[in-house]
Amino acid sequence: MAKKTIQRFLPDPNKIRHHKSLRIFGRLLHDANLWHLNRRSARGAFAVGLFFAFIPVPFQMVLAAAAAIILRVNLPISVALVWITNPLTMPPIFYGSYLVGTLVLNQPKQHFAFEASWAWFIESLTTIGPAFLVGSLVCASIASVIGYFGIDLIWRRSVRRAWGMRNN
Repeated sequence: MAKKTIQRFLPDPNKIRHHKSLRIFGRLLHDANLWHLNRRSARGAFAVGLFFAFIPVPFQMVLAAAAAIILRVNLPISVALVWITNPLTMPPIFYGSYLVGTLVLNQPKQHFAFEASWAWFIESLTTIGPAFLVGSLVCASIASVIGYFGIDLIWRRSVRRAWGMRNN
């Protein structure tokens, strides 16, 4: 059940193999283990994808793909989960990460107004940057662990249910 549900939402492997930002991996993308879907590859892919979804860097897909290749987990899941942070969800997710960072570092919240400019970015590295980066790392780690164990639990329950129906 879990495998069929996940496969329904996976992007086409050929689209991923030929995605322009992932071409740098070349023949590494032809490893069959990166496309295989089992409990181990799914839980690792969820951990990788959720981790990089919360890391505020450009080219999250490339980093998730590199980690999936190194860890030999399902590449499409890793890359697809990065899109949890998209232009609509980034502001609330990254603001939440900033708030977590202020709690972890025990700093007061600072008022800021986002600007899409390098000048604002460089200036904010010294003001809100440390809290934001620490919060992002904490949220990425927590999401990664929850994703890993959550998918493992869902997968195991699904297999138990399937075996139970088989025996009846």
